[in-house]
Amino acid sequence: MIERYSREEMKKIWDLQSKFQYYLDVEIAVAEAYAQLGTFPKEEISQLRQKAKFDLKRIDEIEAEVRHDVIAFLTCVNESLGDLAKYMHVGMTSSDVIDTAFALQIQDSGKLIKKDLDNTIQSLKDLANKHKNTVCIGRSHGIHAEVMTFGVKICSWIDILERQRDNFEHALEQIRVGQISGPVGTYSNISPEVEEVTCENLGLKPARISTQIIARDYHAYFMQSLALIASVIEQFSTEIRHLQRTEVLEVEEGFGKNQKGSSAMPHKKNPVLSENLCGLARVVRANSIVALENIPLWHERDISHSSAERIIFPDSLILVDFMLNRFNSVVQNLVVHEKNMLKNTDKFGGIVFSQKVLLKLVEKGLTREDAYHLVQRNALNAFENDGDFKANLLNDSEIKLTHDEIEEIFNKYEFLKNIDKIYSRVIK
Repeated sequence: MIERYSREEMKKIWDLQSKFQYYLDVEIAVAEAYAQLGTFPKEEISQLRQKAKFDLKRIDEIEAEVRHDVIAFLTCVNESLGDLAKYMHVGMTSSDVIDTAFALQIQDSGKLIKKDLDNTIQSLKDLANKHKNTVCIGRSHGIHAEVMTFGVKICSWIDILERQRDNFEHALEQIRVGQISGPVGTYSNISPEVEEVTCENLGLKPARISTQIIARDYHAYFMQSLALIASVIEQFSTEIRHLQRTEVLEVEEGFGKNQKGSSAMPHKKNPVLSENLCGLARVVRANSIVALENIPLWHERDISHSSAERIIFPDSLILVDFMLNRFNSVVQNLVVHEKNMLKNTDKFGGIVFSQKVLLKLVEKGLTREDAYHLVQRNALNAFENDGDFKANLLNDSEIKLTHDEIEEIFNKYEFLKNIDKIYSRVIK
């Protein structure tokens, strides 16, 4: 099994060069909005777009003196503009640039996450279709319950992940907002029309109201959607880890030709990818708590959220991008041991058919309490003595069922008669 994944596309969105390019995109969009509204001369703004540039090293040099990254950025850009610098940052405050650029970074990152989600859901659908009729045991409390199919298990995952895709798309649309509203959001030195034109040209919506910043409940909601994606990936990965246990061995992660599982024990094949995903989910969830704590800021803003966001947003988006790609690879390379699945359904002579036996006895005229007692006695005897539930029933004189009736009850495929209905709801 070979896992191929590059984080470079997502990583690039969040590197310093890209951050300041997003800043520049916003600044130029504002100048062009002024020109579009007739305030600035269009030909000079066209020259501004061509000439405006920045250099990271120079920004660092300026920031070392001014101790303000936006001012350092603007000073650096203005050095490339000469007299055209008078059209930069007119009527704006730093957060107009920061929060609007931040929205663009989130939107571009969201496009990658949406693609990841679609790819992973398709891989799950392929797996579900392949194993629609692969008999396996369903478990509750970790204990054998009744017969189902592995495909139905995967259908549950598809349903969950599609719901998270919908949640994510809604959160991404909610946070598709920008602001160009001045120091406390009152448009004191800039018109709302400039904001409207700027946001439209950048593919954003103007915030209904902003203070000096866009309210952070937007960002917290978006981070919760990432935490949900990470958490359901952990849910699926935990199931794979259980099913790969030696005594279960119903599925295994793909294992490369030259892969090694342990420095001490050559026999080991461990579910390391799924374990890795479970650990990363904890990081994304923890980051979502930080986003919630960023909501209560002082008055029209403070910057207590800023330092945290510089960590949690790139980290969480890069992690979820990575997690979806890794989980997709696990799904595509999953080894399914159909024989072991079938064997596990037959443990202890098919004790998982107990409910069907119970119902048949009630149909024959026994009270539910009496029927339950008889069935449980035979089932527990098989379970506790490594015995055979079906044989116990055939040898119990109080079980008033014929050999043919018992054989009919123990037909696994009776459990599967509604599989097509389930599939019709999940896989169109």
